[in-house]
Amino acid sequence: MFYYLIIFILAAVLAMLLTPLAIILAGKWGIIDYPGDRRIHTFPIPRLGGAAIFLAFWLTIFLLIDFDQMILGLFLGSSIIFLVGMVDDIKGLRPLVKLLWQLVAAIVPLFFGLAVEQVTLPILGEIYLGMAIGYAFAVIWIVGVVNTVNISDGLDGLAAGICFIAALILCWSALRIDQVIPAYLLLALAGVALGFLFYNYHPAKIFMGDSGSMFLGYILGAVSIWGLLKTATILGLVFPLLVLGMPITDVLFAIIRRSWKGLSIARADRGHLHHRLLDAGFSQKQAVLILYAISLCFGLAAILSVYGYWLVSLILILLNTGLILRIMLRRFFLLNNNNKIRKSNEKRGKK
Repeated sequence: MFYYLIIFILAAVLAMLLTPLAIILAGKWGIIDYPGDRRIHTFPIPRLGGAAIFLAFWLTIFLLIDFDQMILGLFLGSSIIFLVGMVDDIKGLRPLVKLLWQLVAAIVPLFFGLAVEQVTLPILGEIYLGMAIGYAFAVIWIVGVVNTVNISDGLDGLAAGICFIAALILCWSALRIDQVIPAYLLLALAGVALGFLFYNYHPAKIFMGDSGSMFLGYILGAVSIWGLLKTATILGLVFPLLVLGMPITDVLFAIIRRSWKGLSIARADRGHLHHRLLDAGFSQKQAVLILYAISLCFGLAAILSVYGYWLVSLILILLNTGLILRIMLRRFFLLNNNNKIRKSNEKRGKK
């Protein structure tokens, strides 16, 4: 247990030490996020936090964990995703180009032994996928989690806090099935996210940028495959899906919303959960805390399912989903009410 604590503390301390350096360098190199478009902040903020996150995580791993083939694959793949994010932060990349590089990064660990030949589902049990489908599933899963975390990075401290919660819960689940190395990696990720939060929580002194959010998503996606999806226990596929329930639901709504409007699913908009909460009058801190709470409830539902409390878990999931629907549909209800009021006033005016 002491060794786990050392990993967590070292990762957090390194993130806390490297982030101020990233703030200084971002100012010197002009890597700044300026207000405008869909951005919520009102003054320029450094956008080099991803570098501090990347370095703090891998320095912790290099110093405390023996490198093996799988970790080497994760290092190479995550380095690609980090560099792609850096280019996007500095120069900007078209969505399709970014997606292609995400696919490349997701494929890299497959050459180092990362594969999913079977998944486990409730009732259905263990489902054998085969090598080809397993490889495709692994790539889709990693890219999906990368973009899920990336999209959630819309408020100060939101993505880092969600990843902190998810990494801790996934670490717990990995330890339950004796997946020690994945647990180490997840604990290091949780420490890095917490250390970065000291500077990223509202009012943020620095942003993680795409380089940071995509890196966090990449490690969560790849390590959850390594530590959970390959297991034959009920933790299998359902557990990481529940733990990431809040951002995954947000992404699904974004896909439905944009498709319904005939827009590209890659096109950014102001329809995400955090935007809806701000539009409802909540402050940034309040909105972030609400989304933290929703994430924790999804995580608690995942933990309860492990202990067989499926009914309680289901109730929590339904309550969470209902709350998310209420937040998402608020604008629709307001428009309907405003239309009714307008029509009522028009009728009165005619009379």
